[in-house]
Amino acid sequence: MAYVTPAELASKMIDAGEAKIFMSTRDTLIRAFMAGAILALAAAFAVTITVNTKEPLAGALLFPVGFCMLYLLGFDLLTGVFTLAPLALLDRRPGVTVGGVLRNWGLVFVGNFAGAMLVAVFMAITFTFGFSEEPNAIGQKIGQIGESRTVGYAAHGAAGMLTLFVRAVMCNWMVSTGVVGAMMSTSVSGKVITMWMPILVFFYMGFEHSIVNMFLFPSGLMLGGNFTWGDYFIWNEIPTVLGNLVGGLTFVGATLYVTHYKTSPARVATTTVAPAAVATRSASPVLESPVPAPRQQDECLVG
Repeated sequence: MAYVTPAELASKMIDAGEAKIFMSTRDTLIRAFMAGAILALAAAFAVTITVNTKEPLAGALLFPVGFCMLYLLGFDLLTGVFTLAPLALLDRRPGVTVGGVLRNWGLVFVGNFAGAMLVAVFMAITFTFGFSEEPNAIGQKIGQIGESRTVGYAAHGAAGMLTLFVRAVMCNWMVSTGVVGAMMSTSVSGKVITMWMPILVFFYMGFEHSIVNMFLFPSGLMLGGNFTWGDYFIWNEIPTVLGNLVGGLTFVGATLYVTHYKTSPARVATTTVAPAAVATRSASPVLESPVPAPRQQDECLVG
């Protein structure tokens, strides 16, 4: 069958988390690098569509193409391993430690950042003809995104930081739903559909995704955005990573784990007498009627 039940899905999530923790350093870095690069290309694609059509929904509708490609190819995003790797620790799989989980997260972060940065450089070159002229309309838009989502948050102080964090939480709530949703089907079409829907929601709503931002903000700096590397890390990347961790692990990984893998005992059905019925019986006297004596059988009928 193409559909995987939630109980089977929860087991597959734990197995996937365990596999990622024990994956070799080389494979982890390569897969993370490719994931960051492909997602960055998808972000550039979506911004290009939005600028050319002047319709943000069009860009959001097509952005998930990159997400679907990278997961079908077995590459890893930080947002996904935030959700999956800790489940193997919760399930006390042999050899899984906190250090192993942190190692996986660190390697995937490095790989994602390197892949996204490479695409940021490539796209900045294409938007400026090798830095020989001013950025085109798409490059200018990317620079504006960087400004509004760094110094724009900073202008609101603590309220801006809270908003940034909550947007990051909601982002990975949706993105990790797409990650585990792909495991709900054994067909390519089923995987794509279940990934497409939550990724569309996150992108159109403007939630904060740490890997997408690894492309948007460095490229924005190269394209003349009026903010600094410090603004980027303090007022976006670091809070976004933390929010992504909370959103994916809390609202996707942990919830599926506790309700479909470590399920609570089912309630036992009990039969109770309604109080009204008891009161009625106790208030009504029982009238005893004499039991008639059995009739004597006719002797002619007795054997």
